[in-house]
Parts: sequence; structure tokens; C-alpha cells
Amino acid sequence: MAQEKPFFEKVYSVVSKIPYGKVLSYGDIAALIGSPKAARQVGWAMRNCPDNLPWQRVVMKDGTVTGGAYADVRRELLRAESVCFLPDGRVDMKTCRWDFFTE
Repeated sequence: MAQEKPFFEKVYSVVSKIPYGKVLSYGDIAALIGSPKAARQVGWAMRNCPDNLPWQRVVMKDGTVTGGAYADVRRELLRAESVCFLPDGRVDMKTCRWDFFTE
């Protein structure tokens, strides 16, 4: 029987697949890896995310860009990918959320 992948590894696998110009929420990723109530744990994984992954593409479910001191960097990286923002500075989740089931 194959050993189950560690939680962080599952998170990073999903993050590596988020397409350019699209985003997912922490909760989206938790649901995709089979742990729908683990959005906070996804957040912890993202705090340790390898630099080679598109970490800027993970946002709050309402489109808020988090990241403490890195929030502005994340926002600029997303703008460079033509991610749409609402007037209040949140990502437009209706437009830019990755529909992983149809793409």
C-alpha cells in the first residue's frame, strides 16, 4: 500500500498547477486535497512555500491578498499576470478564480 503524501506536499502540488493569471483560495486548495476544513493549515504550508512555486496565486476566499510584508509584492506579481482587482483592492474571484474542474 502506497504511503500518503504529507499535507504540505499535497498543498504544493496544487499550487504548482495554478495557471498564470488565475488564483485559488486557501479553502479551495484544502478542498482539492481532500481536507475541506483545513484552510488554516494550507496557510501554514504557504508560509513555508518553496520560492519556485507561484505562491502569489493563493489568496483569501474573498480575494484579499495576504502576506504581511509581502502583500504588496504579491499584489504586483498578480497585476503583472493581468489578474483583475475590485475597486477595494481584492482579487475579482468571479473572474480570476481557477476553475480546476473544467480546465
